[in-house]
Amino acid sequence: MPNPYSVPLHNRIMRRIFRPSFRLLFHLLSPVKISGRENVPARGGYLIAINHVSTYDPPFVVAFWPAPPEAVGAVEIWSRPGQSQLARLYGAIQVHRGEYDRSLLETMVAAVQAGRPLVIAPEGGRSHQPGLRQGMPGAAYIADKAGAPVIPVGIVGTTRDYIQRARRGLRPPLEMRIGEPLHLPAVPGRGAERRAALQENTDLVMARLAALLPEEYRGIYAEKNS
Repeated sequence: MPNPYSVPLHNRIMRRIFRPSFRLLFHLLSPVKISGRENVPARGGYLIAINHVSTYDPPFVVAFWPAPPEAVGAVEIWSRPGQSQLARLYGAIQVHRGEYDRSLLETMVAAVQAGRPLVIAPEGGRSHQPGLRQGMPGAAYIADKAGAPVIPVGIVGTTRDYIQRARRGLRPPLEMRIGEPLHLPAVPGRGAERRAALQENTDLVMARLAALLPEEYRGIYAEKNS
């Protein structure tokens, strides 16, 4: 039975336009450094787990990732002028933060099983300032259901004042640090046991992510990397 997930033609066309356009824009505004490209799988689906300081993180990852990834965005984005149009044209997956949505989770699992990379922020939303917050179990759940690895990706420089500094010609540096693929342990049991195992896997992802980041970006996961 074929996998039900596919990207509509108009979204595939817009991705061919958006990605090089945003790469050019970021290069004009900042010196860009990307390390760890050798850690990106050549084929197959996987999760891209990022730290999420501001609205600039997802476009930065989407623009420079070797293949066009699927992107997850909070439902509020769809009501914001500019961001809404970009999200719709790119074909982002709409998320209601803090709500359990089985259909949404199945869509994300299907995307990964269809061989697509999927960008997700395990923190569940923007932190607004450097410093990791407690990771939520959604990413671990998707990785477990899809049987896919997680690629931790540390983003440095996309602070809330990034665009203001760039407009003043300060050329604030941006950096993407791509970690090695992480194959999470199988999640056993049901109920409380399963929830605890998912959280343990989430914390494992967050610890790997923290290890890619400067100390001031590690937040509550700093001690695990000290």
